[in-house]
Amino acid sequence: MNGSSKLLVQEVALRDGLQMEQVFVPTEEKIRLADALSGAGFSRIEVSSFVSPKAIPALRDAADVFAGITRRPGTIYVALVPNQKGAERALAAGADEINLVMSASETHNRANMGMTREASLAGFAAIVQAVRGSNVSVNASIATAFGCPFEGEQPIEKIEAIIDRYLRLGVTGITLADTTGMANPRQVAKTVRRALERMPAGALTLHFHDTRGLGLANVLAAWQAGAYRFDAALGGLGGCPFAPGASGNICTEDLVSMAHEMQLETGLDLAALIDLSRRLPSLIGHAVPGQVAKAGPPSRLHPKPGFAARSDGPRGIAD
Repeated sequence: MNGSSKLLVQEVALRDGLQMEQVFVPTEEKIRLADALSGAGFSRIEVSSFVSPKAIPALRDAADVFAGITRRPGTIYVALVPNQKGAERALAAGADEINLVMSASETHNRANMGMTREASLAGFAAIVQAVRGSNVSVNASIATAFGCPFEGEQPIEKIEAIIDRYLRLGVTGITLADTTGMANPRQVAKTVRRALERMPAGALTLHFHDTRGLGLANVLAAWQAGAYRFDAALGGLGGCPFAPGASGNICTEDLVSMAHEMQLETGLDLAALIDLSRRLPSLIGHAVPGQVAKAGPPSRLHPKPGFAARSDGPRGIAD
């Protein structure tokens, strides 16, 4: 059982969420949202991705967003990068951390990154070397760590081998990503325990999608196994363009609400997050899947029904 009384939530809606949207969210709106998220108390925000604008047109303004945000002391502003060129652009934009991504699945890596896993690793080595000596940290993610829609479940020994390769490169953090929402709590607990044999909990992040409704169950399993850092997206935005059927990330405000009900510290303002989530539909043009923004937190009480004086039998049945 995890002895930690905290749960660190890392916001990824600006990158992993908005990259899937069909409408282009104006740069000034992205900046406004980034600043509001900083104000809600996040210690780490993934701001954008320095990928080819042809590949992800929704994030073509990454440098402008980084240039426009108001940096909150104590908050780390992260950029996802696919290659050395992207890393150079992220460093020029002033990213505090760069996040590298490679899939456990060879098939998914070729679809998502356009190269073999060995080619990805060779590129990562050059990026880590270029960053060494600066104040910029490097996180490396393992996509499809819990299953690939083309290859199926990935052996845990393969995940361990990639973790070992990443650590030898000198990265400061590793993310295990359930890119396609294929994970289950038992699998998650086993994988987290094995990962924590190789690194401290402070260096491990879990990134879950809620494709099959198990996102928060997987968070709980990971937390009970010793992890405490999790990615989440405001409103439950997100998906993967190369993962058929994959839906959004676990929802930030739903996760924070659960943590607070369990008396786990997050340092986040839940009311502010709910307010921001309720504004998302007007920004992106459709409803979002998050639940707490619709129902309100469990602490929200309602007026008592006006049946106290009535005696004409039951008015309704609810389980």
